[in-house]
Amino acid sequence: MGLITVLMVFVTVQAIGLDRLPVDQLPKSAELPNPFVLANGSTVKTPEDWKKRRDEIADIILTYQFGQLPPKVDHVKSSVVKTIATTRPTEMPGVTEQDVLLETGPKDEIKIPLKLYIPASPLDSKNRKFPIIIRGDLGWGPVKNEILYEVVNRGYILAQFDRTVLHIDKNAIRTGGVFDAWPDYKGSASSAWAWGYHRVVDYVITRDDVDAKKIAITGHSRGGKAVLLAGALDERIAMVAPNGSGCGGAGCYRFQAPKSEAIENIVAKFPYWFEPNFHEFIGHVDQLPFDQHYLKALCAPRAYLETNALGDLWANPEGSQQSWRAGKEVFDFLGATDQIGIGWREGKHEHNLRDWSTLIDFADYRFFGKQANRSFTTLAFPASEKKFSWTKPQ
Repeated sequence: MGLITVLMVFVTVQAIGLDRLPVDQLPKSAELPNPFVLANGSTVKTPEDWKKRRDEIADIILTYQFGQLPPKVDHVKSSVVKTIATTRPTEMPGVTEQDVLLETGPKDEIKIPLKLYIPASPLDSKNRKFPIIIRGDLGWGPVKNEILYEVVNRGYILAQFDRTVLHIDKNAIRTGGVFDAWPDYKGSASSAWAWGYHRVVDYVITRDDVDAKKIAITGHSRGGKAVLLAGALDERIAMVAPNGSGCGGAGCYRFQAPKSEAIENIVAKFPYWFEPNFHEFIGHVDQLPFDQHYLKALCAPRAYLETNALGDLWANPEGSQQSWRAGKEVFDFLGATDQIGIGWREGKHEHNLRDWSTLIDFADYRFFGKQANRSFTTLAFPASEKKFSWTKPQ
């Protein structure tokens, strides 16, 4: 049994205590709000100013959209349940499969089973450490073998867990997971899921075979929403990669392409994904004090990649492009233009091999300087007029 002492200083953005104003007291903005304007009305001019604004934005997102994360923890226990070295040709020769149980909470009430696939040898044989991709969608099943092969054959550890062990993915069910530790937890499922990613990061950075500077997280659909929130709030995560995350994720509330999911749709069906009062913005999205480019901006200057399917109209790919362009202004301001990417493919709502290959190409580019035979800045809707008039401070 391993005991991990969690160091929270300067790695996770914590809320600063914003008072939630009623919707009718919030100003209207038809265009995407300017992330460079501080709460006191002044404008961000330096990277130091941005650090202050970053804390404000994190608080806005949690206060109005997702609710607070579960409390801080000071430890995560780990125990290796099973280790299998695969040798048969039908499997992956030399790859090690390992099951680990993570336990955390005031009395270790929260249990997070974690499955890892470790390649035969790291890309950097001198360092003996691997980059790692963490996926929280194991509750939907493990990745297909073709994806697993792609990840490990290109020198990455794949770590998978079921984020729904933190918060059941059903409305009005508030038992198990974080509720075993904090029965009065008021945050959303999305916040609990993001917190779960953070606990997995607590563990993987302690492993001798993981390069703690090369941690990527990914998830699909509602899992992509959790990934975007988790990555926005934890600076230990070097690359944030939501896929097909749509409304409440990489999408855009103020720009709804035809047939796309809007706030009234998602809140009616999945209210527990959000802060309990989020429904008040139905019919009032122009009074949201943010839009989803704020979450993308929180990832800067770390690597950020979103992948979208052009046939996935419900996930609003054109709206995702709108918020991506707005978020890119922050990356540009911080001198991190190459750190933000976007990927497109034909097809439907799924997290397939094409999406994973794009993810690993971008990780190779940002982690190792490898040039990819693809562009990470191509706009799928070049004729779509951007929905903001502001630009980064000069």
